[in-house]
Amino acid sequence: MASATTAPPGTPALPPVAAQSFLGFTRAQAIALLLMIAALIVCPFFLYPQFLMKLLCFALFACAFNLLIGYVGLLSFGHAAYFGMGSYVAAHAAKVWGLTPELAILLGGASGAVLGLAFGWIAIRRQGIYFAMITLALAQMVYFFCLQAPFTHGEDGIQAIPRGHLLGLIDLRADMSLYWFIAGLFLAGFLLIHRIIHSPFGQVLTAIRENEPRATSLGYRTDDYKLVAFVLSAGIAGIAGGAKSIVVGIATLTDVHWTMSGEVVLMSLLGGLGTLFGPVLGAATIVSMQTYLAPFGAWVTVIQGCIFVLCVLAFRAGIVGEIGRMLRVRL
Repeated sequence: MASATTAPPGTPALPPVAAQSFLGFTRAQAIALLLMIAALIVCPFFLYPQFLMKLLCFALFACAFNLLIGYVGLLSFGHAAYFGMGSYVAAHAAKVWGLTPELAILLGGASGAVLGLAFGWIAIRRQGIYFAMITLALAQMVYFFCLQAPFTHGEDGIQAIPRGHLLGLIDLRADMSLYWFIAGLFLAGFLLIHRIIHSPFGQVLTAIRENEPRATSLGYRTDDYKLVAFVLSAGIAGIAGGAKSIVVGIATLTDVHWTMSGEVVLMSLLGGLGTLFGPVLGAATIVSMQTYLAPFGAWVTVIQGCIFVLCVLAFRAGIVGEIGRMLRVRL
């Protein structure tokens, strides 16, 4: 039997990856990456660091979700389960167990990956709307578990989460200190996702998205590949959730509610599915609207809906997808 990461002997090779220029990035992607890094460095001196940290956590969450839907073609309506569980576990580890923030966040990511392994094993055998509904049902089970579990404190959530000291040395109580840590964590997760996408494993995932029966006929065990991608996506989502709980100092049922799954779907669609930078721009747009349009109260949801409808009508491939199409480059 062929392994999940190696094609059987004699299997025809997949189409070669397009020519790369800088560390696996095309020229356009390298320029976009440099601009993004420049923004990460400059923005905290002009914008509120707390807002930027929240934005980066959700951007990493959206990138994790895009890894699954954009490059494997699996629409999950239950990614809030991994984000929320990562948030709760990291919060509990930091507050009750006294772990340093990096260990608490990694533990949150591990909890998301374990949950993703269990749920993925159940859901991965279905496709289309059946897969989406199974993931939503499983996520609702996690929601009710978090509502009743003693360590989550029900509707009160886990509050007053300490930021702690990075590696036991660097005090993260100052916003700027924590910002650089979160920015580095986001950049590491972003580059990891890029490496996954542009590896031979990632090329098989793309082949599965484009034509799964053909990939199966070539000898690839597609269910194994999809399960590994599911676990990776869930693990990164758990890291994003853990980082978010450290940033805002609280983990609540909002993190694991089905509306959170809806938000990450909206972020990915708005930015552009299957694009590297689309989820980042989509998350920045949604979080910015939620923050700066807050005085409008419940109308924020209506405004978001209108903007989403306009983007679907005018930008069928998402904002970044349409920009890439107009410039004839891949972003």
